Amino acid sequence: MAAKEAFLAVVLLLSLLSSPLPSGAQASVFPVNVWPKPTSMSWAEPLAAIPVSASFRIVGTSGNSPYLVSATQRYTALLFAERYRPIVRPAVNVTAGGPALQSLTVSVSDLSAPLQDGVDESYELEILPTGVATITAATVWGAMHGLESFSQLAWRGRQGELLVAAGVRVEDKPLYQHRGLMLDTGRTYFPVVDILRTIDTMAANKMNVFHWHITDSQSFPIELPSEPMLAEMGAYGEDMRYTVKDVQRIVEFAMSRGVRVVPEIDAPGHTASWAGAYPEAVSCAGKFWLPDASDWGSRLAAEPGSGQLNPLEPKTYEVVANIINDITSMFPEGLYHAGADEVTPGCWETDPSIQADMEKGGTLSQLLERYVRAVHPHVVSKNRTVVFWEDVLLDVEVNVSSSVIPPATTILQTWNNGANNTKLIVQAGYRAIVSSASFYYLDCGHGDFVGNNSVYDDQRSDYKTDGGSWCGPFKTWQRVYDYDIAYGLTAEEAKLVIGGEVALWTEQADSTVLDARIWPRASAMAEALWSGNRDASGRKRYAEATDRLNDWRHRMVGRGIRAEPIQPLWCRTRPGMCDLVR
Repeated sequence: MAAKEAFLAVVLLLSLLSSPLPSGAQASVFPVNVWPKPTSMSWAEPLAAIPVSASFRIVGTSGNSPYLVSATQRYTALLFAERYRPIVRPAVNVTAGGPALQSLTVSVSDLSAPLQDGVDESYELEILPTGVATITAATVWGAMHGLESFSQLAWRGRQGELLVAAGVRVEDKPLYQHRGLMLDTGRTYFPVVDILRTIDTMAANKMNVFHWHITDSQSFPIELPSEPMLAEMGAYGEDMRYTVKDVQRIVEFAMSRGVRVVPEIDAPGHTASWAGAYPEAVSCAGKFWLPDASDWGSRLAAEPGSGQLNPLEPKTYEVVANIINDITSMFPEGLYHAGADEVTPGCWETDPSIQADMEKGGTLSQLLERYVRAVHPHVVSKNRTVVFWEDVLLDVEVNVSSSVIPPATTILQTWNNGANNTKLIVQAGYRAIVSSASFYYLDCGHGDFVGNNSVYDDQRSDYKTDGGSWCGPFKTWQRVYDYDIAYGLTAEEAKLVIGGEVALWTEQADSTVLDARIWPRASAMAEALWSGNRDASGRKRYAEATDRLNDWRHRMVGRGIRAEPIQPLWCRTRPGMCDLVR
């Protein structure tokens, strides 16, 4: 107990030093709230709610898009099916016998605006006490966000009656255009239904990019028309593959929720799963990943599953070209993620053909540059912008020059060294997607997955502070929420940060824990990237976000999402009693 008390004392001191004391609920915290918090929301006093008519319907303007039609039908059904009762009963006036809400009118000025990077997602929502409600948006995608906000302003009263907040006005738009989640299906196969549920929950959180890390060294689970042997030899099994129809279903489902699907085929590293089909194209395949456990420099891969494409082998480019052609035909998204992270020198150095090339004066960076010079223009020729992990430019041992990856057609995704690498990327003129492992990696803190590891056998204390996880400790929702992805950047540099992604690498995750690993921590990032993590005075608002996130998690669970709790229920029913600082 003494150690725990000392720890709490340190936390208290840091809290007092790092930020002003919380001053209680702000005026913008209401009995019923929207997550993520809108840019602007007002609720006229005295706070009131009106019943929703049993004949309520959502009415769209003429010439509606099929996506808007399906969204109005979906939210109408949700409104009546959801049995959400707030943990703390809202203290609002409900006028008996007053007007009921008969309809919600949705007006969209540009029904044909495509779902693409930078599309206008703004909307305005108004619910009048007279029983009139409207959503006005520039695009269908903004209107969908308005429908979600409307659904979160409804709840069940004491007798089970359906109520909605009245006298409410919302003016809303995202702070960042790219608000994503990366899911790794190369290490663990997830059934399509899990992916659809995840995308549906992303839409509810106003997240708009599903970054699908499809393949990795462990498996190649996607069937490609031009390269069927990759899945035949590289998938875990016949029932653990994504067919062309599966991809079409996922892409279309995501589109109907306003979510873009960005495909990633990681290469030239992380490609051991390609060796079953094309052993001649993969260096060091099948070799033990860490020849000398006492020398990290001897590694052939960043983790078990060694194998990298050989840039000197002509077959490499034939296969990669076919993959690019197939993936860009299957995914309409304007971004193509080509990976290029963690190219391990040790792997290439074991390959006889590469050894011979190096003896002639060649370098590993020249090898990578040769590969990227072939891949980058091919992707661009498909009218795509190429996304690479930061390593392609910033890795100390194997990298390419910026001339090979022009900023106009390249986005870099950062994952190492927090704000430092983000700054290096934008200073080089690149747009950045921020996924800093120290803040946004949702898999961290569960220890390592390698076997016969003696580092845990320490009877004297816990294993350091990272619990044996390279990126530990566990990233709490507060850690995610408080991250400023443009920290340390000038105003001009910050303009190049298009947004961020939380990432779930799945060495230790499958369907049984998927929801809890992602939610509600991804919700924390969703709000930080939608409306920021500070109040109007510039103060971090994690204090008032706690109750709101408790409520949102409660609603998500009611919608069938097994989101993990962030506090005991006792805390939410006794406001302020679980705060660290009174």
